[in-house]
Amino acid sequence: MSQMSVAIVGAGIAGLAFAAALQRAGVDFHIYEQAPRLSEVGAGVQLAPNAARELHRLGLAEALATVAVAPQAIEIRRWDDGTSLQRTPLGAECVARFGAPYYTLHRADLHSALLSLLPLKRVHLAARCVAVTPRADSVRLDLSNGTTVVADLVVGADGIHSVVREHLAPDRPRYSGQTIYRGLVPAERVPHLLTEPRVQLWFGPGRHCVCYPVSAGRLVSFGATVAEPDWREESWSAQGSVRELTSSYMGWHEDVTRLIGAAEAVSRWALHDRESLPRLQSGRVAVIGDAAHPMLPFRAQGANQAIEDAVSLARFLAEAGRCGLREALLAYEHLRFPRTNRIQRESRDSARTFHLADGDAQRQRDDGARASSSLGDQQWLFGYDADQAATNRATLARDIG
Repeated sequence: MSQMSVAIVGAGIAGLAFAAALQRAGVDFHIYEQAPRLSEVGAGVQLAPNAARELHRLGLAEALATVAVAPQAIEIRRWDDGTSLQRTPLGAECVARFGAPYYTLHRADLHSALLSLLPLKRVHLAARCVAVTPRADSVRLDLSNGTTVVADLVVGADGIHSVVREHLAPDRPRYSGQTIYRGLVPAERVPHLLTEPRVQLWFGPGRHCVCYPVSAGRLVSFGATVAEPDWREESWSAQGSVRELTSSYMGWHEDVTRLIGAAEAVSRWALHDRESLPRLQSGRVAVIGDAAHPMLPFRAQGANQAIEDAVSLARFLAEAGRCGLREALLAYEHLRFPRTNRIQRESRDSARTFHLADGDAQRQRDDGARASSSLGDQQWLFGYDADQAATNRATLARDIG
């Protein structure tokens, strides 16, 4: 590995993907994780081709084929009678167009697959970051276990409550007014939802529900939002009430109510995002994933953008020996800002459009959904090649230099 040393704060999806990309690039790294043991909480995650392609390049094609599901379509329906508003084909058409499938899988399975790529001696547990101190030619990381680490670069992959982000800007959560309940249901309890593997969404006044198969089809993951002005707990693990969720969806289509009724337990999480940071790097500190651009889940791109960040930054760091670390970090920031800012904005806009009350605006939204059901309409999102984009920019910079 190269002489550059990178300290990664956080061993979630962003941190592990970044480590795997650094390993591929031959850059030295160590990961520092606050949890005493490695596990990934949460339920399902959707991986679009823009991220799946990068994971295949990292060597996870076989693992993903084993644990994930490749849905045949994304379907949007009305809340009350289940009328179809949009069906976007996936499956073989998605692979043919974008060179990679669309996956749905359990977050824990994705986490385990990424971890399998790495030497465990480079993952340090019970090592919470408490301070980041840049120096002229290095950066110091102070950990809760009393250890001090000195590296050439610290990269914050420590999620929505990022300590590293505080070095770039104060944390200012923005509450969306929505909470989300998440749950997992054994597939045999909801056979009516599994006539074919697909992502299904129901839009309705003030809320929406989404579900899809995970764990090689053995489970169905669902998320159901509820407008709530007072619940603001930003936690993956806070417990919710199945009874309260059931009450919130009374009168909805039976596919939704049967799904919720099949759950034994749910978690509940208040949905926050943040305004765009003024920068993604400063000195010898950078951020990726939710630490860089916390976004609402309504475009299903949070994990995908974390993976794009990871491979992009790793590609630029591989070139740092030629162009310099500062130039590599600036190139990362300039490449990623426009794309992640757009997806952040669209995710925030969807918090309104998904939840319109029945009426003129809702009918206009539904007509637009029917008119934009082609997979080609997702070219800008699914067709983006993060590694190639970073390679092209790094090559151009080197040639100009």
